[in-house]
Amino acid sequence: MRLFVAVCPPLEALTHLGAEVARLRIGAAAAAGTNVRLADPPELHLTLAFLGEVETARLVEVESALGLAAEWFRDGRDASPRLSLGGGGRFGQGRSTVLWVDLQGDVESLHALARLIRSRLRHARLPYDDKPYRPHLTVARPGDRVDPADIEADQATLDGYQGPPWPATELLLVRSHLGPGPRYDRLAAWPL
Repeated sequence: MRLFVAVCPPLEALTHLGAEVARLRIGAAAAAGTNVRLADPPELHLTLAFLGEVETARLVEVESALGLAAEWFRDGRDASPRLSLGGGGRFGQGRSTVLWVDLQGDVESLHALARLIRSRLRHARLPYDDKPYRPHLTVARPGDRVDPADIEADQATLDGYQGPPWPATELLLVRSHLGPGPRYDRLAAWPL
């Protein structure tokens, strides 16, 4: 199973972001039929840890590690972290160009949660990607199908974007299915 751990913004925040993306040049390109690979709002998530392929027999170990991380994170906290989507950026260039929205608010709490998760996964000798954590929400993968100047203009617009605040109330374990239309199955959840 291909697994990752995430926090999902609520529908209100995703709807607000979706309206902003529709006004971008990539939104107009998508409406005109260009395959800019806009992210599907119900599938949008903030990845905290990517485990990759994990044997089905180890799913209980993964759930146990994540349950402990969520429990330790909640201890001593009065409330869930308050976050918002705002600002923007881009990874890659040419065919690998990705546009993303940044995270604002209590981002340090999300970093602390990501460290706890990775610590528990490491302790259980479970696989995970140990790249530095950079919270973001991918909104499109336009690649080289859109003029670079349009992507640059959209990045500048996203950099000025500010979405509504929301509490991160739930940690999710998600299974991803690759393919032309990636699918995500929610396997387990823990309160934050």
